[in-house]
Amino acid sequence: MSRFTADVYQNEFLPLGATEVDAVVTVTALDGAAAGAAAGPIRAAEVVIVDTSGSMAVPPTKLKAARQATAAAVDAIRDGVEFAIVAGTDRATPVFPAHGLATASAETRAQAKAAIEELEAAGGTAIGSWLELARELFAGASVDLRHAILVTDGQNQHETPEELERVLAACKGRFQCDCRGVGTDWEVAELRRVASALLGSVDIVPRPEELAADFRAMTERAMARGTADVALRLWSPQGATVAFVKQVAPTIEDLTERAVAVDVLTADYPTGAWGQEARDYHVRIHVTAREAGDEVLAGRLGLVVDGALITQALVRAIWTEDAELSTRINPEVAHYTGQAELAEAIQEGLEARRTGDEAGATFKLGRAVQLAAEGGNEGTLQLLGRVVDVDDPATGTVRLKRHVEDVDEMSLDTRSTKTVRVQRPAS
Repeated sequence: MSRFTADVYQNEFLPLGATEVDAVVTVTALDGAAAGAAAGPIRAAEVVIVDTSGSMAVPPTKLKAARQATAAAVDAIRDGVEFAIVAGTDRATPVFPAHGLATASAETRAQAKAAIEELEAAGGTAIGSWLELARELFAGASVDLRHAILVTDGQNQHETPEELERVLAACKGRFQCDCRGVGTDWEVAELRRVASALLGSVDIVPRPEELAADFRAMTERAMARGTADVALRLWSPQGATVAFVKQVAPTIEDLTERAVAVDVLTADYPTGAWGQEARDYHVRIHVTAREAGDEVLAGRLGLVVDGALITQALVRAIWTEDAELSTRINPEVAHYTGQAELAEAIQEGLEARRTGDEAGATFKLGRAVQLAAEGGNEGTLQLLGRVVDVDDPATGTVRLKRHVEDVDEMSLDTRSTKTVRVQRPAS
């Protein structure tokens, strides 16, 4: 198991009458690989879900690339991990093994790759049925870490949104799932919905030949995780209200609605499995205003790792009449507030563009360019440059491009929630 630290960054001084307390908490998992090596790898299970609907046959290289990618994922599964391959159409079908999960070894990996070579494309798309089979497979595994990879090239046309939502509700907390869309005929919002519910990532793979490297990398990351279950535990005092709890780096993910009550003042926010990494969280708490000089503990953040409460960090509020103290902008809070606004501006700008609202799209995407430039988000600036012509990034002056490739718009949308971490001076 990894060793964790938590550090709070905030300006604890509030002007008189203020009730809003902001803090950024950096959680770092240290020595994940070393801890895993000392105690032995955590018990894990992996399910790879491959879209084999009819559209995967057009062009034929797409299904071939999916076969190669799935085989690459199988190669990256370490010995002793339980695994399965699932083919998804308008229903889910086990590819290997025929029932349940297999235990990874040289022999079972070879058998799995032989079965993968037999995959054929036909039928429709019902993502909920694929996830339901994965949930059933994971339910039979006595392991700590359950991880799935899902790839599709199309839209979820053979089940209703309500059916998918029902399955997602049943799968939450049961396993994590990284989602990939290949090509440009799938819906970003649909896959983001799945990945968000199952604490995974979502991304576009523009060209089928890029799938194998991506599958291998996702599987290797899953195999390297040293802690299976981590939650943020937030206590706030009587009369306070938690406005939100958001992961803000490396990606933006709103955890607020995932709160699991511990008692009337405390809730846990699940974050899934961890490797050796750092993540940043933005917490906002509303408290009752006090008099000048009063100080309160606005929140206490702890980490619950595999059921045990460990490192804690404090969020404070001090009311003051000193404007110099109360108006200082904490750089971490300011940075991630801008990054969250950036993601929102991109998504709203693209939606305005899709609906023909050129003025709205220009304004929102211009604001996105301005925020990306201010936050040093060079990757997002490059993606924005494929959708708009940038005249002045400092003022957000842009012009919509007349023609935009689908892959460029979808890449910007999919990666809009990826953030750059705040730059802190060296200790």
